[in-house]
Amino acid sequence: QVQLVESGGGLVQPGGSLRLSCAASGSIFSIPSMGWYRQAPGKERELVAAITNFANTNVADSVKGRFTISRDNAKHTVYLQMNSLNPEDTGVYYCYTDHRDGRGHISRYWGQGTQVTVSS
Repeated sequence: QVQLVESGGGLVQPGGSLRLSCAASGSIFSIPSMGWYRQAPGKERELVAAITNFANTNVADSVKGRFTISRDNAKHTVYLQMNSLNPEDTGVYYCYTDHRDGRGHISRYWGQGTQVTVSS
């Protein structure tokens, strides 16, 4: 089992910044991918950004140029630096990790979610 603990959400004014962190712990063998989804009120969950263990990234067009995803493989931690935030970025942000066990089976684990609110 893998557990994820998120931190860093909160209330910020438009144009401000926040940094989200998500640390994985437990029986970790290999983590080929980690990333973030978000869900705004009344909307479906959408991918924000993902990063592989080789640092290849995939960033949604809506946040490209404003959000940066990074990870520390030694700490099994993924970060999301969010700059130039606007009210459309408001939502619950969920961290995920795709964990590969010793037999090659991949399972996805989710964090508990952290609220990000962009408002003046």
